Amino acid sequence: MEAYRDQYATIFKNGQGVKVLAISADSRETQQAWAAEKSFPVTFLSDPEAVAGKLYDTKYPLVSAMRRVVFVIGPDGRVTHIMRPFRELSADAYTELGEAVKKASGS
Repeated sequence: MEAYRDQYATIFKNGQGVKVLAISADSRETQQAWAAEKSFPVTFLSDPEAVAGKLYDTKYPLVSAMRRVVFVIGPDGRVTHIMRPFRELSADAYTELGEAVKKASGS
């Protein structure tokens, strides 16, 4: 999440016309404290029952954990790009994400 925060201005245009939602099985209270401590500019959603994870196939097949998956959704509400899994340690992943956001936003 630090990489999202650090590249927020570039990739997500400082939130202009772009909304970043991070969904985690962690409790709302845990996420709020962590987000405040790290100054994250994104919205965190709590999904302790992994409902969204199951619906959008983010669960690892053989273990009870969710993998990092990024969905880019266009202004019409349709998914325009999926990065599964999201390789958060790869600079190329952020280049790809930036291009996908730019394309989805029509800029």
